[in-house]
Amino acid sequence: MTRQNYIFTSESVSEGHPDKVCDQISDAILDAFLTEEPQARVACETFATTNRVVIGGEVGLSDQARLTEYMGRVDDIARACIKGIGYEQEKFHHETVEITNLLHEQSAHIAQGVDAAVDKEEGAGDQGIMFGYATTETDDLMPAPISFAHRILRRLAEVRKDGTEPTLGPDAKSQVSLRYENGKPVEVTQLVLSTQHSDDNQTSGDIRALVEPYIREVFPTDWLTDATEWWINPTGKFVIGGPGGDAGLTGRKIIVDTYGGAAPHGGGAFSGKDPTKVDRSAAYAARYLAKNIVAAGMAEKCTIQLSYAIGISRPLSIYADTYGTGQVHEAEIERAVAKVMDLTPRGIREHLELNKPIYQRTAAYGHFGRKPEADGGFSWEKTDLVEALKKAV
Repeated sequence: MTRQNYIFTSESVSEGHPDKVCDQISDAILDAFLTEEPQARVACETFATTNRVVIGGEVGLSDQARLTEYMGRVDDIARACIKGIGYEQEKFHHETVEITNLLHEQSAHIAQGVDAAVDKEEGAGDQGIMFGYATTETDDLMPAPISFAHRILRRLAEVRKDGTEPTLGPDAKSQVSLRYENGKPVEVTQLVLSTQHSDDNQTSGDIRALVEPYIREVFPTDWLTDATEWWINPTGKFVIGGPGGDAGLTGRKIIVDTYGGAAPHGGGAFSGKDPTKVDRSAAYAARYLAKNIVAAGMAEKCTIQLSYAIGISRPLSIYADTYGTGQVHEAEIERAVAKVMDLTPRGIREHLELNKPIYQRTAAYGHFGRKPEADGGFSWEKTDLVEALKKAV
């Protein structure tokens, strides 16, 4: 029996967090290559520290001359990304930061695994396990702690960027502890926020007075009670932030990117990887399937696991867990998802239309629980498989 009464905590980080700066640069480079060629191959990693950004990894286009040309645009892409986040600090400024581009052509052996699969179809670019999850806790079918941790930081980014709160800085972290009663979130027990600010004279109390109205906007009115403990900039000043204060690296916030620890994670990061990499595309597919299962009323909670091997097109296994909330047996769900969606790497990309420049926007505030967009962004958040799933069981 799933536990019904407990406290669960998740954290998020803002777009200005050093690791998220790196994720966004990596995905901005991916978007640029996919704009040039939808079949571009990209595996891009970024490292950031004081006044320095280093970009490395492997990229591939069908034409070598165009590849060389696009390599030369990487510096401008990174600077534009840093500017968009809002970094104009002495130790990390989009105009003066030193950028080193170490990208090179994709390994022929990796390309071979994708292009010449053992079973004559396009193969997975690597082995691995991927998980997707959905729950009825929120309207976006996401776990409530991570959903609200994201919402806090997105709201603060909005008022920072529109000039309403000019003393807020780009770097921030949130953490939300929710009390569950009968399996449903009912109260915030602890709320943690550390946010960069520009005024050296601002105290923790000053920052709480500034941010509290925006935080209250994002929660149901009865979740913040007199018993809720607030921890706002608990160590005091937070003026030096971003890569000027701490190093960042692509792929270090995989739990922030997904379900806040409320569901399993296969370990693979997303940002900087084109959709032939099942670390990314199959994790999106697993979320898509889990969300549609819950939206179809088959369960209140659902985890889907997919597994792959390099060079093999079909998933090696499909696993479903509904945590005792299922209206349909898990084995039937496993059979149904295989019927309603082609889960080969090519099938996933075509079904979700992933060969588009839609990735930079995913690299902050979570890859899941977002609204599907007209240009194909967040296509894995659609619930258009509901009827097909119902017919398949």
